[in-house]
Amino acid sequence: MQFHIPYHLYTDSYPTKRLALYHALRDCIVSGMLGVDTKLPSSRELATLYGMSRGTVSQVYDMLASEGYMTSGVGRGTFVAYRPPEEKPDERSGQGAYVYSDWGSRLQALNDGRAEAGAADKDAGAKRGVDFRAAGPDPESFPDAEWNRCLFAQTRLLAEARPRRVRTSVLGDEALRECLAQYLRRVRGIAADARHIAVFSGSMQAIALTAQLFIDPGDRVVIENPCYTGAADAFQAAGGVCVPAPVDDQGIIPEPWKAKLLFVTPNRQFPTGAVLPLERRQRLLAWASANQSLIVEDDYDSEFRHRGKSLEPLKVLDREGRVLYMGSFSNTLLPHVRIGYAVLPEPLIPLFAKAKALFDPRPCNLLEQRTLAAWMQSGDYERNLRRMKRVYGRKFRQLRELFSSLLSPWFTWIEGDAGLSVFGWWNGAPEQYVRFRSACREAGIHWSDTSVRESDAVPVRYGAFFYFPHLTEEAMTEGVRTMERIGKALGAL
Repeated sequence: MQFHIPYHLYTDSYPTKRLALYHALRDCIVSGMLGVDTKLPSSRELATLYGMSRGTVSQVYDMLASEGYMTSGVGRGTFVAYRPPEEKPDERSGQGAYVYSDWGSRLQALNDGRAEAGAADKDAGAKRGVDFRAAGPDPESFPDAEWNRCLFAQTRLLAEARPRRVRTSVLGDEALRECLAQYLRRVRGIAADARHIAVFSGSMQAIALTAQLFIDPGDRVVIENPCYTGAADAFQAAGGVCVPAPVDDQGIIPEPWKAKLLFVTPNRQFPTGAVLPLERRQRLLAWASANQSLIVEDDYDSEFRHRGKSLEPLKVLDREGRVLYMGSFSNTLLPHVRIGYAVLPEPLIPLFAKAKALFDPRPCNLLEQRTLAAWMQSGDYERNLRRMKRVYGRKFRQLRELFSSLLSPWFTWIEGDAGLSVFGWWNGAPEQYVRFRSACREAGIHWSDTSVRESDAVPVRYGAFFYFPHLTEEAMTEGVRTMERIGKALGAL
């Protein structure tokens, strides 16, 4: 039975699995994401799906049944019994009740869980310490003067053109699309020209729009396990049923899925950093061809390779237009400059142009797009990128050495040679990890993590990933040594 609720968004907000599952199910029922008469999985199925005991699920079901949210019968199963009341307008505020679309209801349920988890993270981050959670480049190392010169020059040019209507494609500024096409041909080996490029306000906008264009309610979407949760949320909001695919130290394990779309990070699996070998890439393309499916390839931080040579993107091997390749500048530009892009297969260009025209009839960040184009044309972008590679490469090697020498008793580190984060699997029991993480947060040490269940016979496995570009070498050393002291004090293993 295919079933998914945003349980993982509640695990940091509540101290036990029982409470996290209770609130996740209750919120999905109250929001309408799980409508009245919806059949729920058996306690055994739900326990297997979310890595907990059957007794815990039975307790949650009993709590919800006693409160009238669900009902069950022997041989019949468990069903949602709650019907949302008809709300009356609030006379004090003048605001009424609204009836969302199915898409809006699904999105609201996801946002509620995300807000609670985000609030918990904010509270946890109030204590001063070392925070490994901040993704993106180091603002202190960014060449503001170079960027601002290009920005001011483009501002003047646009001001001078004001009497005449500034015309540009809904797919993005023509100069930037041409720069991107040249860059991708030269650096990534992708045979694309400017008309195949669509520019977005970050890669998340591209993912969300793709979900709306390709996913109908009930369609199966294969995602990596673990994966980028933003993509999973976009597919679920569109009504898609996410099918988690296992990941090992070589990335996603291909299977004969029955699915409409696959979202994959082959050049550096998120968050583990595993690199997908050529043989598996070919199997993914063969699968897409046989099933007439679309592969969305997210190449989110392959610019930063600290040693060796990277494999070419999956898109390079694509001969049938089955791969939609996405990239972003979130790791090379300042956080407030949101620019992402996609390389569209030929048949999809008109469809994406029409969809983009609904949301952005004219690019809302045209000034930033033209500034980036000018920066790339001058050669300063790639000069800065080479400098950032040297700086981040030094930090990467230092952090890997610290982890290997001080934290290896607690984590198994995934061997990697690229990216802006380091990933490791926790070696001990899940409850030991939760205790270790809580103690580190109390000490002001924070990182991002994920959890997966590999099989029915194996307990939940926790993994942690640590971003480093924004941290000084002194801060990284302080953070890792504090983690070591806490691990020893707890006797975690």
